Amino acid sequence: MSTKAAPAPRLLRSAGFWQTSREALAGYAMVGPAVLLLAGLVGVPILMALYLSLTNAQVGRPGVFIGLANFLALGRDSIFWATFWNALVFTGAAVSLKTVLGLAAALLLHQPLVGRQVYRGLVLLPWIIPTAFSTLGWWWMFDPLYSVINWTLIHLGVISRGLPWMAEPVLAKTAVVMVNTWRGLPFFAVGLLAGLAAIPRELYEAAQTDGAGPLARFRFITLPLLAPVLLTIILFSTIMTISDFNIVYVLTRGGPMNTTHMFATLAYQVGLVSGELGRGAAISLFIFPVLLVGVFLLLRVVRRSEVAGT
Repeated sequence: MSTKAAPAPRLLRSAGFWQTSREALAGYAMVGPAVLLLAGLVGVPILMALYLSLTNAQVGRPGVFIGLANFLALGRDSIFWATFWNALVFTGAAVSLKTVLGLAAALLLHQPLVGRQVYRGLVLLPWIIPTAFSTLGWWWMFDPLYSVINWTLIHLGVISRGLPWMAEPVLAKTAVVMVNTWRGLPFFAVGLLAGLAAIPRELYEAAQTDGAGPLARFRFITLPLLAPVLLTIILFSTIMTISDFNIVYVLTRGGPMNTTHMFATLAYQVGLVSGELGRGAAISLFIFPVLLVGVFLLLRVVRRSEVAGT
């Protein structure tokens, strides 16, 4: 029996290998520019901030290496710890409100309403309007002399005199949470609306045939199948909320008496306004490890919910 035909499978495997290699190279060539862009816009600033946080650099002076002295000094800074708790409370309250209201808005917009497409477009307005511009509008509405909110509450009989929104710490924090919730609500509503549209209608019809009511269908069909999308949106919203700068800076500038500072606004005040670049970089990087752990844990939960859903 002849054995000359034996090399054919080897040639086929070799051709397949080269074909796969060419496809891999083409993929790397397409992804490469995006990776370089991200490395330049994200990686380089992070490395520069890490370097500055380990020095006593100031504006106009490069500084020298001091190790973790800036981070240790933050542990003795009362304003920093007030900012730390502000960030936790602010993020928790704002993300919770956006989750509840966004889910309610998504469920409402998913119903066969008259003019549904118009409502879906209007719900995007807070997200489309530039943040600084819309926050200035809110600042005017909270103004103690011309406050539309105070005028409305007085005429409804809720309060007897105007509230000093920007002068009282609790009211200032409430105002910041309100504006951030208003700003981020469309992100939740549109994302959850897309998740609702992906749920097969046959599941609801079968459950309704079996006698399941609206609450049962929401609990056993909507929530489990919507969980991966919901958790992903919460993850992104948490990152954007805890690193918020525009709303806090335009609305309160961290006041009154540094009671509404977030990490970004405090880092700006210390690093650029006061000129202490090293301390400002340390403040901006302090929350980074916490975010990494939170992202890792939340992604594990998302993965488990996706596996359970399949």
